[in-house]
Amino acid sequence: MQDVVTSEMMEDKSGVSHVMEESPVDVQISQIKAEPQQANINRPNWSNGQCVVAMPSCSLLNPSFDLSLCRAKLENDGFQIPVRDMEAPLETALSVPSVRRYLVFNSALFHFILAPVLYVVVWCAVFSTLHLYITVRDYWVLWLSVSLVSILLTTAIIFVLHYSNKEINMNVDVRLIQVNERLVKHKLLVAVADWVQTCAGNMQLYFVFWDMSHCLRALTETLEEQSFVEDDTQNKMKRKMSHLVLVTEDPAVDPELGGSDVEQDSSEQRPLLRHEDTGCSTSSSQCGGAKVTTNYSLFPDASLPAQAKAYQLLMTYSATYVRLLVSDRLPGPSNYRLGPRRNHCSNAHLCLCQYIKKKILQ
Repeated sequence: MQDVVTSEMMEDKSGVSHVMEESPVDVQISQIKAEPQQANINRPNWSNGQCVVAMPSCSLLNPSFDLSLCRAKLENDGFQIPVRDMEAPLETALSVPSVRRYLVFNSALFHFILAPVLYVVVWCAVFSTLHLYITVRDYWVLWLSVSLVSILLTTAIIFVLHYSNKEINMNVDVRLIQVNERLVKHKLLVAVADWVQTCAGNMQLYFVFWDMSHCLRALTETLEEQSFVEDDTQNKMKRKMSHLVLVTEDPAVDPELGGSDVEQDSSEQRPLLRHEDTGCSTSSSQCGGAKVTTNYSLFPDASLPAQAKAYQLLMTYSATYVRLLVSDRLPGPSNYRLGPRRNHCSNAHLCLCQYIKKKILQ
């Protein structure tokens, strides 16, 4: 299934400076490392990994979420989040028709229905093929052989689909990076997760409490400790993250109109994903102007300091981790020493920084 991440992931050139001034990476890191603000009197003592709100999808065939109800529930729990930090980026990330179609066809319920249908199709295809080339007197032998082959092929395909759902999802998880970059300031992370329960789909939008300061500090220390083998660390990350590339279409920049300002935008100060622009307020000639195809890699640049690399890794895998956390599909412990005392999540055996160490740095 092809990825649906397109030019919708990036903002036009006129909006880049606005986002940079509003939420540059270095400012967000400073906010994460700063002392926590005084909690609202109505906010209980949350722990990392604890689900705050789980909003079910309004429809299985057209996945959407009642964000106004989400806001009301979050406010009842003491989370005061501006619209520009929650509703706006979530609408931009999940309301695209192509993303909604992907959520339907990649849902656990669709895979649940796909399994028997796929088995019947494979069985008919294998039987009709073998029947032409193999002549047997006892047809039950042929039927049994075809059934076994069909079961193996169907199981292999379903296993591949199930395994792929444990990896980072370019069509949903990556689109939620810009949302988590805003919500992490309010000690929340968001993800979309689903599974089959009593033969029914269970797709929900999860808001999980997460204080990123501990994971940011721990992952930064790990990268600093590995600085003496930086080339080896970069090769590991490049091998496991080289496929995380966004192909976008940006408006062409006239070199006579100060295009050098864009070049001065360092990778350390721009957000991982620029804020999407769902509309076009300029003239039709500007909207339909020339486009330039650009590749944006989520692989941290080697020139970045350890703290900036750690922040980028945490944001890149934030939605993936939350999705696996709430659906109990996090990878199990291994012989790799992750430091159990440094687990910053009380509801799982791996916290976000340990998941990244196991997935990327191991």
